[in-house]
Amino acid sequence: MSVNQVPFITLNRFEKGFRENFLGGVATLFEKTQFVGGPVIGELEAELSHFVKSKYAIGCANGTDAIQIALRAVGVEKNDKVLIPDMTFWATFEAVVNVGANPITVDVNRESCHWDLETFKKAVIDFKPKAAVMVHLYGWASPDTLEIRKFAKDSGVLLIEDGAQCFATEINGESILGTALIATTSFYPAKVLGASGDAGAVFTNDEKLNQTCRILINHGRTDHYSHGMIGWNSRIGAYEALFLKLSLEHINARIESRRSAVKYYAEALQGLPFKPVNAKSSVKENGYCAVGMVDPDLRASLIESLKKANIGYGTIYPGAMSLQAGAKGHMLGSIDYGNAHYISQAVLNLPCFAYITNEELEYVCQTVRNHFKK
Repeated sequence: MSVNQVPFITLNRFEKGFRENFLGGVATLFEKTQFVGGPVIGELEAELSHFVKSKYAIGCANGTDAIQIALRAVGVEKNDKVLIPDMTFWATFEAVVNVGANPITVDVNRESCHWDLETFKKAVIDFKPKAAVMVHLYGWASPDTLEIRKFAKDSGVLLIEDGAQCFATEINGESILGTALIATTSFYPAKVLGASGDAGAVFTNDEKLNQTCRILINHGRTDHYSHGMIGWNSRIGAYEALFLKLSLEHINARIESRRSAVKYYAEALQGLPFKPVNAKSSVKENGYCAVGMVDPDLRASLIESLKKANIGYGTIYPGAMSLQAGAKGHMLGSIDYGNAHYISQAVLNLPCFAYITNEELEYVCQTVRNHFKK
C-alpha cells in the first residue's frame, strides 16, 4: 500500500463492531432516559479501578476538573503554595489558580523531561509548600517518581499526580495511577483511553478522599438537598461513560499498537540529529506520544519537510508555564534552570495513534532520514 500522507493523530480507527456496539448502547440509554447518572457510571468506575488497581475511581466532567477536585480533596485552600512542573499543559497551572492557591513552577530534568528528586527537594526546602502536583507527561513518568513520593510524604507535602497522559503507565511493574495518594487523568478523545467528548477521573486508595471527591463533583451534596461543601457540577455523562466502558474492552490492543509505534521510531531513527526520547528503564510507557528532540535551530526546517510530505506533527509543549502570558500575577516563585524552555523549543512529536500502520511509520521515518541527508 502506497502512503503519501500521515495525520498526527486520527480518532476514527475503531475495532470491528465498536461503532455498532456504541450506537446500540446509546439507543438503550436514550430509551431508558439515563442521561445523567445511572448504572453505566458505576460500571465504568468499577472497571477503571480494576484496570489501574486503585481502590476507588471517581468519574468527572474533564481532566482539568479532576486536578481541581484532587487539590480540594486533599485540603488545598486559598493562598496555599503548590509546586508544579514548569513543563506541563496549562491545565495544571490553571487548576491550582482556580482553587485559590499560588503556583510555584519548578524546572524539569532535561534528559527525562520530568522532575528529578534533587530539584524537587530544593523546591520543598526553599518554598515549604502545602502541596505539589507531579505531572506524568508524554505517557511516561519520572524515574524518580517513587523517591519523590517518599520525600513528599516525609516532608508533609500533599502530592497530587496529574496523570492526564499516563493511563496504563507503570513504574517498577506497578500502576502509576493505582499507587498514588491521589491521581487524576483526562479522557479527552486524543488520549490513550479517550471518550467521545470531555471526561476525566480521580483515583485513590483512601476512603475519605474518595468520599470528598464524590461530594465535590456533585454540588457539595451530602444528600439530595443537603450541601456540606462548596462543590461544583462535574459529573461524567452517561454517553461518555458508555463510550469509555466499551473502549476499555480494547485498551490493551490500542496501547500495544502505540507502544510498537514508539519503539519503531526509536529503532528506525537512530544516529540522526533528531533523537527519539523514551521512558527510562524502570518506567513502562503507554505510547501516548512519540517524543523526539532536535536542536532548536534545526526544528523549523524539519517541520517544513514534514509539512511538504503531508505528515502531521506536534510540539508538546511549545512554552514553559512560567513564560505564559497568563501566568503573570499568579506565580509565587520558581526554580528555573532553563530546561523547560529548552525542551519547549527542541521537542517535536511524530504521528502516534492506535493502529498506525508500519507503512505509515516507515513513510514518516523515511521523510525524516531524507531531510537530514540534504
